[in-house]
Amino acid sequence: MTRDRIKRFGEKGPARTRPKPPRPPAPETEMARRPDAPRTSAPRVPAGPDVASTNPRAFRRPAPDLMALYGFHAVREALRVRKRRLLDIYATKAAAQKLSADIEAAGLSVHIVEAEDLSRRLGANAVHQGVMLEARPFEPLDISDIESKSGVVLVLDQITDPHNVGAILRTAAAFRVDALVMTERHAPEMTGVLAKAASGGLEHVPIVHVVNLARALESLSDIGYLRVGLDSEGETTLTEAQLTRPLALVLGGEGKGLRRLTRENCDLVARLDMSGPIKSLNVSNACAVALTVAELRLAG
Repeated sequence: MTRDRIKRFGEKGPARTRPKPPRPPAPETEMARRPDAPRTSAPRVPAGPDVASTNPRAFRRPAPDLMALYGFHAVREALRVRKRRLLDIYATKAAAQKLSADIEAAGLSVHIVEAEDLSRRLGANAVHQGVMLEARPFEPLDISDIESKSGVVLVLDQITDPHNVGAILRTAAAFRVDALVMTERHAPEMTGVLAKAASGGLEHVPIVHVVNLARALESLSDIGYLRVGLDSEGETTLTEAQLTRPLALVLGGEGKGLRRLTRENCDLVARLDMSGPIKSLNVSNACAVALTVAELRLAG
């Protein structure tokens, strides 16, 4: 045997020329189940909104003229209604995809952040659902700015809890209330907490802040509103009261109810007709019942 025919240990032999057989598709795939099926491409994933950045440090500093809206419904309604100036939106990838069409329609680019970044910006107790929108406050309104559509407004007499006012706004939006009138003092600030409780209602119901509620009630009377206060000790039930449009339903603060001057500037004070042993409700629940009764009475 010649030397060049002896393969030394460690030397590579000639390369194989026979090709490897093709790997069969996995049993669970469509091609394995149907060998004759045509090859198809993967389903197309719809594109999301334009991404402005993925930097959590892009948050603006909190400022008096800046409102941080958070929560899916609050942000979605702000994007759709667009009655205020919208600045920046921050969202997780999942939330940005869910709100993609609304973000694009509003002409915004989204900052992609992690849920933890939003929690640090808003606070650990904020239920942000992965999205926050920075916006300007609404322009201030006056009684004369109220546009009568349903012919019903709500007047709040020093209701201070933002969750109650938010729930009232949500109910007011559901009943197409024309406006909500409240005092500048002894009232909650228009914050993300209130907007989250309103679940989008803040964008639909105009809010009129007044210095003196008694004078505001006088102004409503001057333009034809029937002013009906709600109190558990009212002289008649709301169901029995003769209601007319335009109507102003006046709700008292938690615990103390209607103040003396507020009662004196109501045309009548009515109570809700409840057959059970508990004769008082949370103010936001009382508002929902009162609007239901008023709508039925006015429709009749």
